[in-house]
Amino acid sequence: MQDNKDLMMLDSVERYIKGEMNPDERLFFENLRKTNSEIDQMVVEHTLFLRQVNRYAVRKDFAANLNDIHHKLENAGTITTAANQHTGKLVFLWKKYKRVAGIAASIAGITAVGLSLLFNSVAPHPKDPQVKELVSKIEVLDQKTKNLDQKIDHVDNKATAAANSNASGIDINARYNGTGFLIDGKGLMITNAHVVKRSVNIYVENNKGEKFKAIVLKQDPARDVAIIKIVDDRFKPVASLPYGIRKTASDIAEPIFTLAFPSDKMVYGEGYLSAKTGFNGDTLSFQISVPANPGNSGGPVFNRNGEVIGILSAKEVGAEGAVFAVQSKYIFQALDSLRKNQLYEKVKVSQKSTLNGLDQTVQVKKIEDYIFMVKGD
Repeated sequence: MQDNKDLMMLDSVERYIKGEMNPDERLFFENLRKTNSEIDQMVVEHTLFLRQVNRYAVRKDFAANLNDIHHKLENAGTITTAANQHTGKLVFLWKKYKRVAGIAASIAGITAVGLSLLFNSVAPHPKDPQVKELVSKIEVLDQKTKNLDQKIDHVDNKATAAANSNASGIDINARYNGTGFLIDGKGLMITNAHVVKRSVNIYVENNKGEKFKAIVLKQDPARDVAIIKIVDDRFKPVASLPYGIRKTASDIAEPIFTLAFPSDKMVYGEGYLSAKTGFNGDTLSFQISVPANPGNSGGPVFNRNGEVIGILSAKEVGAEGAVFAVQSKYIFQALDSLRKNQLYEKVKVSQKSTLNGLDQTVQVKKIEDYIFMVKGD
């Protein structure tokens, strides 16, 4: 009976890591992780283990390439190698990497899952080659094979560190980052779907450097909208937000400004709405004239009244200032879908802004605490 329970829990952990849970299941499992340290440790160790296998596969391919180059140079007469040196090297390499080989052999059944996760974590592919999504890739894999022994020897230490990191809501192995913003005071946030679609673990970081664990509640890939929620006890809810979310379309030439995280610090940009449609007449988005870089994805677009009118999403390759934003009305459509879940049926989003008439520098000061960097692996 206990074996069956363990198998069922392992199946749940794998579904969680692979992102196969629906929002309700994922929320339940996240709460279970927070209340059950054994389950949380199981997720951490399983994720770390898969990553270690991925690293081993990368290094194995690298070693094979080096071996091919060695043979080519040897055949060309560029280098010479004594016959007995090959045997000595093989024995040395076996002794050096036999622990890794044992690990790889013992988990043959899950290697495909690990490699699949690695493949799915590459940079997002835009829908059109002329459009580049504004998500930033963070390189986290160590490419130096000389550190392999040290990393394998410290797997236990890494697992402990990862467990502590998850307990505080911080995932230090982020591969992607974008931007998100609160739409209610209890921790509901909006970002682009492409920012979080390949992520298993997510955390958000505010302008003060405070980091909080978050989960994905709803994704709408067609409109590139995602709703995420901060699920960290250290997050302090706020009574209300200074800005509102606009339901109706904006006008061409309307002045706008953006706040986003293309770097570790929040960056302000300003411009105007240059077209009511997006790339090639896309009616889901509109075009704005404003500087944008990787990491801006998911950032809010404000009008001069302090209303959110869109979500930064993409830019046209090779065209300066041709940036596109998803219309803010699709935030409400995503929320309507989320409200079908009883846990969120009473969620309300304000359309009223308290920033109307204020100087823009004052508006930014009142807004900046509600904009977050979004990171995921």
